Amino acid sequence: MKLALLSVIFSTLPALLSAEEVGRVGVDWVGNDVIVEALPDPEVEGVTCHVAYFERSLIDRFSQGNWFEDPSNSSIACRQTGPIGLGDIDTSPEGEEIFSERQSIILKSLRVTRIYDEENQVLVYLAHATELSQGSAKMSISTVPLWNAGAGAPPP
Repeated sequence: MKLALLSVIFSTLPALLSAEEVGRVGVDWVGNDVIVEALPDPEVEGVTCHVAYFERSLIDRFSQGNWFEDPSNSSIACRQTGPIGLGDIDTSPEGEEIFSERQSIILKSLRVTRIYDEENQVLVYLAHATELSQGSAKMSISTVPLWNAGAGAPPP
């Protein structure tokens, strides 16, 4: 049982840990930063998302308290970066989580979920935070049209 659970956990890690930091911008004198990461979609060839989020410095953590948590603020932009090839994607309305990164020690993370809008032939990427209490209303979306992915023309 333990071996099966570990196998499932480790088999999902590559898809969830494939972001690469491409930028880090200092926003104040205490060392708080905005991190920018490139996130290729693991199931859709030719689509890359860039996610930006806030990371608190040690000085900010000492002075403000709330030691183990970063803000839920995030932003996302996704673009076609090559020929698009759809893999085996989840087409349900709930979509499929393609990225997750901890924002606190306990139960808060930044997540990116892909949703397939079949009628409009668009992939919708939603960046949002999960929080233990009261959820989080802070989110950002980006879309990538699929009509350039071989269909030739946009849907009517």
